[in-house]
Amino acid sequence: MKQLIGVYGASGFGEEVMPLVRSQYSKLDNQQFVFIDDYSQSTESCFYQILSYQKFLAHPATDKQIIIAIADSKIRESIAKKLAQDNITNLSISADSSTILGNVELGEGSILCGNTYLTSRIKIGKFFHANIYSYVAHDCVIGDYVTFAPRVSCNGNVHIHDHAYIGTGAVIKQGTPNKPLVIGKGAIVGMGAVVTKDVPAGAVVIGNPARPLVRQEYQTNNYLNEYQAS
Repeated sequence: MKQLIGVYGASGFGEEVMPLVRSQYSKLDNQQFVFIDDYSQSTESCFYQILSYQKFLAHPATDKQIIIAIADSKIRESIAKKLAQDNITNLSISADSSTILGNVELGEGSILCGNTYLTSRIKIGKFFHANIYSYVAHDCVIGDYVTFAPRVSCNGNVHIHDHAYIGTGAVIKQGTPNKPLVIGKGAIVGMGAVVTKDVPAGAVVIGNPARPLVRQEYQTNNYLNEYQAS
């Protein structure tokens, strides 16, 4: 066997991604696809073998490639660094029903699930995940390790920084060329939230319109005043 493709993550999102990988590499045999999971107690999932990362590296295949199907962006980043050290190629996967229009720059390791849509003049960084029915409209800039849950609506002139997580059904209002709407690094936008103004780095926002989720670490007048005045 010359080629071996691994889906890093043997449950949940990984099981959704495996059929996309299988479709994109339809000429390969089933035994040329494996899951990679360092903590699984099982040896098989969805009829595919589960290997630890070390066993994947030790496999006799000469051409090894991996797609990282891990929702947690920090773990995704740590795995990506490990793959770079071991000279393992990162794959990008797009469902047959996904659409990419003109002048779209998409970094390595991306996953575009079914019915995702990228329009025009978009720049997206490394290891972007877009789950089903999500879209990115014109003139958006998205950083590295950003995650879209299903049905995220990202309208035009939006800038999303590294490691942001956008929850299921969230809607991000369109910015303008002179003042893009910004979602800061590591911010979390809750399920169904409607974002109408900038979200600070590390913030958690929920609701319609989106407001800060008040936790102990966010309960300062300076933070709330800054957000409300933006």
